[in-house]
Amino acid sequence: MPIRPLALLPALALILTTPLQAAPNPTDWEAVLEEARGQTVYWNAWGGDSRTNRYIEWVARRVAEEHDLSLVHVKLDDTSAAVSRVLAEKSAGNLDDGSIDLIWINGENFAAMKEADLLHGPFAERLPNFALTHPGHNPEVVTDFTLPTEGYESPWGKAQITFYYDSEDIGDSEEMGDTGPPRSIEALAAWAEANPGRFTYPRIPDFTGSTFLKQALIALVEDTAPLYAPAEESDFAAVTAPLWEYLDALHPHLWRSGRQFPATGPELRRLMGDGELSLAFTFYPSEPAAAVADFELPESVRSYVLDDGTLGNVHFVAIPFNSPRRAGAMAVANFLLSPEAQAHKQDLAVWGDRTVLDVARLPEADRARFAIDEENPAMLPADALEKTLPEPHPSWMTALQEAWRERYVRR
Repeated sequence: MPIRPLALLPALALILTTPLQAAPNPTDWEAVLEEARGQTVYWNAWGGDSRTNRYIEWVARRVAEEHDLSLVHVKLDDTSAAVSRVLAEKSAGNLDDGSIDLIWINGENFAAMKEADLLHGPFAERLPNFALTHPGHNPEVVTDFTLPTEGYESPWGKAQITFYYDSEDIGDSEEMGDTGPPRSIEALAAWAEANPGRFTYPRIPDFTGSTFLKQALIALVEDTAPLYAPAEESDFAAVTAPLWEYLDALHPHLWRSGRQFPATGPELRRLMGDGELSLAFTFYPSEPAAAVADFELPESVRSYVLDDGTLGNVHFVAIPFNSPRRAGAMAVANFLLSPEAQAHKQDLAVWGDRTVLDVARLPEADRARFAIDEENPAMLPADALEKTLPEPHPSWMTALQEAWRERYVRR
């Protein structure tokens, strides 16, 4: 089992070494690109979804063409494994020849690495394409689970919980007397009880499953303020009591009676495609529409968000402090923020991941790249994601994961 990232901090506090290699200066971008030429950049990124993997393969081809560098996707099951690797290298005195150059990261993993001085930076806000995000109008690109990024990670995509359902199983016609899919966490429990085995969530500590726990907790607590401060500053048992009461009642009505859970979000999607579920959710709003277009989900699938909003965040890339190929990593991070890369990523035929760019402020030719196919019936309406709930403090993710496993696995 990989070491949980926030648990690393006491040990890391004892390590006071600093990197020896001079860092490339992103204010001299031509010099950065010249240094990057010929480098091989090792990008540690989650590898659990074929669309994501294909997109990273495309990025590798493009940066090879544009910058004459090689990009290697090191596929991870859990980002904390990369955190542990950087820690091990620092503990061994490896200060400038690390094995990781770029990490797909956010949340508790970013908090742990930044607190322990395991990240190179600040660099992100000096990337030429970073200005296209217009952080003054989009503060989410410089905030990660309540924490300021301070230039230590560069944004490259947006995520928000989106529910999707099979409209042939769940009618939504008021004229026919159909009630439609559940529009709140409370209604979800009632729906699951009335439709046993037709809903579930990914097994913790999967990121999508853990986000479902946070979504439910925000909806169930009377006061959400403690969730936006470190978990250890709250009465954790008292704050989370409504969540465990909710899950205790929900689990018997889940797929396989809550005795087994799908491992990941993609596996959850597969269960929907196989007809085992009628209702599911994803952290990528365009995923259901993309899966319909790829014939992985039936044409009867529709997407929606809860009436009170759903959790959303930005995902980032960061550079470890001891990467020997930081120039190449910066070149990749900057390319990921280009209109070309962002539009290709948002394309339903590619991935469907939302852009972090301020599209309204792009030149007209670049704005045209981001036109959305609204004819796909599984696509959310353009204004559906306006009510985004902010992520709790990163410590809540780890605390909830440990408490869930203690309650539902270790007994």
